[in-house]
Parts: sequence; structure tokens; C-alpha cells
Amino acid sequence: MRVSSHALTLSLSKGVTRHVCHDGNRTSSIGTEGTMRGPLDGIRVVDFGRYIAGPFCAALLGDLGADVVRVEKREGREDRTMISLGETPEGTPREGALFLQMNRNKRSLTLDPATAHGREVVRRLVAASDIVVANLPRATLAALGLDYESVSAVNPRAILAVVSAFGLEGPYADRVGFDGVAQAMCGSAWFSGTENQPVRAAAPWVDFGTASLLALGVVAALRERERSGRGQLVEGALLRTAMSFFSPMLIEESLLKLARQPTLNRSQTAAPSDIYRTRDGWVTIAVNGDPLFRRVAKLIGAPEWIEDPRFASDKSRGDHGAIVSARISGWCAQRTASEVISACETARVPAGPVYRMRETLDDPHVRASDILTEIDFPGIGAAPIAATPVKLHRTPGEIRRRPPLLGEHNAEILGEFGFTDAEIAAFRKDGTI
Repeated sequence: MRVSSHALTLSLSKGVTRHVCHDGNRTSSIGTEGTMRGPLDGIRVVDFGRYIAGPFCAALLGDLGADVVRVEKREGREDRTMISLGETPEGTPREGALFLQMNRNKRSLTLDPATAHGREVVRRLVAASDIVVANLPRATLAALGLDYESVSAVNPRAILAVVSAFGLEGPYADRVGFDGVAQAMCGSAWFSGTENQPVRAAAPWVDFGTASLLALGVVAALRERERSGRGQLVEGALLRTAMSFFSPMLIEESLLKLARQPTLNRSQTAAPSDIYRTRDGWVTIAVNGDPLFRRVAKLIGAPEWIEDPRFASDKSRGDHGAIVSARISGWCAQRTASEVISACETARVPAGPVYRMRETLDDPHVRASDILTEIDFPGIGAAPIAATPVKLHRTPGEIRRRPPLLGEHNAEILGEFGFTDAEIAAFRKDGTI
């Protein structure tokens, strides 16, 4: 994926550069600064987040043109080295895959907000920013002066975007939790497994979903501020996101009380919808609706299914899904994965390979598209990260900066917020930064 031998360096305004790499039909770009004015150009974000939900929200805002300052501990937040991509010469972990993905388009400021000078830095950051992002416990927000009452007192126009596990109200408000806790409590982990083994999805979909919804809420709050001139609190919660995404099954259970039992990959509300073994791997076939089911029936040589009352609707096909999956399994077992997918594609039936991670990276469509882009991070080299996941075709998201080194922009940021060189030097001396 790394194609540095074909890299071109284009001179842009203000003496900065952008590197453009060509990989067949694929073009990826990354640099220190872009020239395009994004939709959020001129918006300043201060990111006190950690791990995924808060930082990815801020990263999305940064992709769309906002200036994002990441604030972290002097020794670095605990998320900086998760899924580490190497070691320093001293043998300590380098920045990790999680950090690279969540922190593009940001500048780094290290800070101890518990000191008197640190509290003043926080106050000045909040006073001069449009958006403050923080996924911290409620008590920690209050202690740092990042609860909404404190933020709005300093800057009535500020939008405070917060994430918690369970929300700011209710009996679980002060509990801590991660993505896996929300997956378990919304019912998804139990229903995705078997009767004897719940299964948590490896992809942290609750975290990423919460971050995306939080970014939507922030953009809506910015739009409302144009009318009212006032900021507001925008709240995301992992359990709220998880229950929203899993809500169809919860609605059904609430009204019909079916007490469905898990069936691993096989859907219970339509068929065929399952993962099937082929001669050389696995594929998934996912069908909803009568037209697609008729195509499948003809494709596998089961035209009698079309008139069979057991398969007359999605509901009845889901009720008899084990029968459908057994027949599809036999058909797939006689073929290679590519033969199954080719046949399904010809019949216009949704299907795809079950990839290992290396196969995903090597897929020709992935390589030819702009789904991934490369960043060159010090000590790690070229690394592929997922680009902005939603495309605005006239004003697209752009990755203008690699993720920052720890404290890389301390002097630059503090100077922009009005601190003098002497004050910054004193901050270094007393441990504020």
C-alpha cells in the first residue's frame, strides 16, 4: 500500500506541502495543511476526549475544516499507545493504531488542569473556542470546569459536547463503561451469539456510532447558534446509541414478547441471510424481500420455493430460516467463494466474501477507492487510516494534518490563546505543560 516512490510534493500557500501518492487508480493525500475551505472552516474545537467516542467526534469536525486542539496529560493520555505500532529506542510503546485513526487533523497541547495555571489555560481555551468535546465522568467534568454550567459561564456561545456510558441522568449516571458494556446491555451481544455463548462484535460500533451522532448534534447546535447566538449542551451516551441501533429487535420484543433465541449469523426475520462455508472460504448472502428471494430460489435450483407457503414472506422465511440456510449451505459447499459471489452477482443477489484483515486491505476495490488514506507518522512510517467516512462532493472532508506528537504544538497553541513566551516558559518550569 505504501508507494512513496511515486510521491509528488506540491507546494501550497504559506510554504506548506501536501504529499499525493498514486496507487493504480487510487489517489491518497496527506499533508500538514490543506488549501480547501471546509464547511467548518473558522470553527475552533478543544478536545478533552479519550479513546474513541469523543476523539473521533472531534476528528470528524476536523476533517470538515475545524481547527482542533487535543488536550492531554503531560505524560500522554492512556489511549495514545493502544494497539501500539512499534517501540521507541528506549523500549517504550510508540503511538498506536487507535491514536492514529482518532487524532488526524489535530494539534497537541499537554496540560495539567489541576494546577492554578492549568485552570487558567482551560478557562482561556473555553472562552475562545466554539466547541468543547469531553468524554469524561460527570464528576471529572465538574472538577475540571468542563460541566455545562462552568463552560457557559465563561463562554455563552460555546457548545459543550459530552459523552458518557449511560447518560448524565438516571441511576447509572455515575457508572463508567466502554463500548463492550453497551453492546452487552442493549441485547446485541446476547442475540449475536448462541444460547451458550454471547458474542461481542470486535468492531467498536457503539463508540463510532456515538461519535458520529455527537458530531451531527454539534453541527445542528452550530446551525441553531446562528439564530439564537447561544451555545448549548450536546450529549451522547453509549447505551443510548446501542439501543437506538438495536431498536428493531427491542421494539418487537416489547410488543410481541417472542423471546427469540440467538442463532449466531442467521437472521430470524428474513432468509437467506447467513454466513456460509464454501470449498475455500466463507461468504455471506443477505436477502430481504420477495424479488430477491425469487432470484435466489432460481439461482440454487429451488424454483419450488417460490410457491411454497413456508417462504411466502420475509417473516415466514425467517421462521423457516434453518431450512433455507441448510439448502444454501449445500449449494455453497460445492463451489469456491469466488464462484458463489460471481453467480450471485450475475443474479443480482447481495453477497460478499468473509475476509481476513489482510484480504480487506488487499481488496481491489479498497485499493482503487479513497476509503483509506496514508499518513506518514514519525517513527512509524506510512500507515493507512480510514478517511472521512461520509463524502461531501463539493466540499469534501480532508485530512490536512497527521496526528500530533505529544505536546508538539504547546508553544504554538498557547501563543494563539494569548500567553506570552515568558508565561509559556514558566508553565514548562512549574509542570503546567
